[in-house]
Amino acid sequence: MTVKSRGFITILTGLYSFQDCIHFLASVRKFHQEPIIILIDRVPKILYPLLTVFKNVILKPAPANENTVLASRLAKLALYEASSEFEKTIYLDADICLLSDINDVFDSLDKYDFLLTEDVQPKIVKATNLVRGKQEDTLPNVLSILQSVGLPLQEDSIQYNGGFMAFKKTESTKVFFEKFKYYFEIVKNNQDKLLLKDQGAFASAIATVRPKIKILSPAYNYLNKWKDCYQKIDEPIKVLHCTYPYRPQSAKDITNSIYTRVIDKLAKVILPNQITNPWRKK
Repeated sequence: MTVKSRGFITILTGLYSFQDCIHFLASVRKFHQEPIIILIDRVPKILYPLLTVFKNVILKPAPANENTVLASRLAKLALYEASSEFEKTIYLDADICLLSDINDVFDSLDKYDFLLTEDVQPKIVKATNLVRGKQEDTLPNVLSILQSVGLPLQEDSIQYNGGFMAFKKTESTKVFFEKFKYYFEIVKNNQDKLLLKDQGAFASAIATVRPKIKILSPAYNYLNKWKDCYQKIDEPIKVLHCTYPYRPQSAKDITNSIYTRVIDKLAKVILPNQITNPWRKK
C-alpha cells in the first residue's frame, strides 16, 4: 500500500447526516484536495455515487450497528486503522463546515502526536453530559460516578470535543486508540450510569497514554449551538461545527452550488429529519 502524506476522514452512519456529509465534502473540496475517507454504514449503496461525485473520496465500511449513534462511536474507535493510508490525518464530524483551509493543522503534526480542542465545558468534574440523571442531581457526583466504573480520571482531567482531532502515525497514537477502545468498552458496559458518549473514554486514554498534544482554540471546532458559552475569540473561525439547517448564511454560501442545491431539495423528500433522530435519545 502506498502511504500518502496526509488526508481527511469522517463518519457517516445512517441517513440522518447524509445532507450534512454532502456539505462537509463540498466545504473540504473548497479548500483542500487531499483524499477524504468516509467510514460508512446503513446508507443504501444506490446513494454512494452522490458522495463520490467529489473527487478522491474513499468509502470504507464502518462497524455495523442498528443504533446509528453507537455505530458512529465504534467508527471513531477505528480511526487509526481506517486512516492507515495517511501519515497525517484530520478527523472531522460530518456536520462540520470548513470556512478556510487548515493546512496549519497538518503542519503542526510535525511536532505533535495529537491536535485537539476542548469541549465547551472542559472540566470533567462538571461533565453532566456523560452521566445519566438530572443535571442538578448528578453535578456533585460526576467524577465519583466516572471513577466508580473504572475510568482513570481526576479533578484536573479535561473533556475534549471529539468532533475534531488531528493525529499522526506514531506508536504513541496507536497505543492511544487501543486504550480508547478499552475505556469505551467500560462506558458501553455501564449504561445504567453513563450515557453512550465517547468523551470520558477519550479523556481516560489521554490521561493514560499522555501523547504529545496541542490544544487548539475554539476557532478550529466552533460549536455554533453553544456560541454563548465562548469567551471572545481573537481569530477567524476556521471550522464551524453545526448541522446544515442551522448554519448562518455565510457558511451555507461556502458550499452553495447547483449540485448541493439539488441535494437539499432531495433531502426534504427522501431523508429522515436528523433533528429528530431517535437514536440520539438512547
